[in-house]
Amino acid sequence: MDHHLTDRIIMTPDQPLSWLPVDLTPVEAAAAVAKVLREGLDPERCPARSNVRVPAGELLMMPAATADYAGVKIAGVAPANPARGLPRITGSYLLLDGPTLRPLALLDGAALTALRTPAVTAVALDVLAEPGAAHLVLFGAGPQAYGHLDALAAIRPLERVTVVARRPGPARELVAYAEARGLTADAGAPDAVAAADLVVCCTTSAEPLFDGALVPDHAAVAAVGSHDPAGRETDGALVRRATCYVESRDVALREAGDLLLARAEGATPGPGQWHNLAELVTGRAPVPQGRPRFFKSVGMAWQDLAVAAELHRRSR
Repeated sequence: MDHHLTDRIIMTPDQPLSWLPVDLTPVEAAAAVAKVLREGLDPERCPARSNVRVPAGELLMMPAATADYAGVKIAGVAPANPARGLPRITGSYLLLDGPTLRPLALLDGAALTALRTPAVTAVALDVLAEPGAAHLVLFGAGPQAYGHLDALAAIRPLERVTVVARRPGPARELVAYAEARGLTADAGAPDAVAAADLVVCCTTSAEPLFDGALVPDHAAVAAVGSHDPAGRETDGALVRRATCYVESRDVALREAGDLLLARAEGATPGPGQWHNLAELVTGRAPVPQGRPRFFKSVGMAWQDLAVAAELHRRSR
């Protein structure tokens, strides 16, 4: 028997372990994320991510469990990969049966990350964005930028997209992709945030991408590109003005450089006023008007499990 993953099945001692395709739509993935929060999942009580430095970059190990399913993602972050024509983020996901912990399926970890990260942003911005939000300013032109465009276009009446990216070639490609979706699109500069309804940052930048003072009071902002306490995509000016939301306050205090660095500079509000995603989805977090709403995401293991479990349920 050929044991390569491309054969889509691996034999374990007691059962076949299937290779499960990551093929939910953005709306289906967002619904799976929101569902577990509405059913009572508490992000503050979920296991922490383990980060291990290795010669090529970083390994991330992300376990999570519910009564029905358990799972673990092992993701690699290899900064030199794009120069080799390879993805920056690699990995695999092992899904287990919750009651017995028997392996059920393997999934492509990078594809799972590319699906669930925009889904989480979509869940947050579906609540935080104004109903008529139509102009998205999108920082980055990699896989996450495409995923976020698809996810937000599925939940919001987008009309216009402005792409802000370091390299003109990838920016033009993303603009063409947006136009093919029927949107008005162009490449722009960071000051495009002054006319934005939605701002999404999905880059590898460790420095602020734009002046937070320019963001309109009605806008909703999401930053998803960093889980480094020493890196950020947004500045203290935005954090000082905004109502802030996180996946988990506990995790944000370890990994959300956008908030931690702003806090070190004297920006408020502090952690006690950061509302988590469960509170937002269940209506317990305030969503004030007249000031920006800022969602900072670092990625958590329960999100991968929510999407992987939904994929497994549908496959049966």
